[in-house]
Amino acid sequence: MNQTPRRSNLLMNAGNSALLVIDVQEKLLPLIPNHRRIVWNIGRLLDAAKLLGVRSLATEQYPKGLGATVAELRERLPEPPEKSMFSCRECSALFAPLRDEGIDNVLLVGIEAHVCVQQTALDLLAQGFNVFLAVDAIGSRFELDYSIAIERMKASGATATTTESVLFEWCESSANPQFKLISQMVRQQPPA
Repeated sequence: MNQTPRRSNLLMNAGNSALLVIDVQEKLLPLIPNHRRIVWNIGRLLDAAKLLGVRSLATEQYPKGLGATVAELRERLPEPPEKSMFSCRECSALFAPLRDEGIDNVLLVGIEAHVCVQQTALDLLAQGFNVFLAVDAIGSRFELDYSIAIERMKASGATATTTESVLFEWCESSANPQFKLISQMVRQQPPA
């Protein structure tokens, strides 16, 4: 009998992953280069997460000053907790149930790469989570801050990936009943 080898633990599965949308808020987002494409990629990840049963989480940094999560994403997310700490560590209630549910992988998206995303990534790594970064769904106001943050998170143990890679990892096979819908997401054209 020919058995299929075990799937690599370096890959995310829909059943062992969560998606965390960090601080994609109304007043800060317009300052981020390529923000339309970032929101588009986050939207595709949220849609795929819903189709494939991946837990979606979100946070908002001081919404009184930075506004709420942008409407295009807010309608796809559970109510985000408010935080004042840059790291999402302050929202520990989001992460407490993940381990009990067998979720070891957390995919990070949002803004800004060198502040809230980076501090969250380092704190989650310290808590023993596997951290993945959808680099085309993360942004900073300045390119140097973005590139150094991605480099630092990778050097600390986070795994860089892209939205499209995540969609196929979560789906895993063309035999998945949701593959056709995932394939349609992949073929969408990005905003200008």
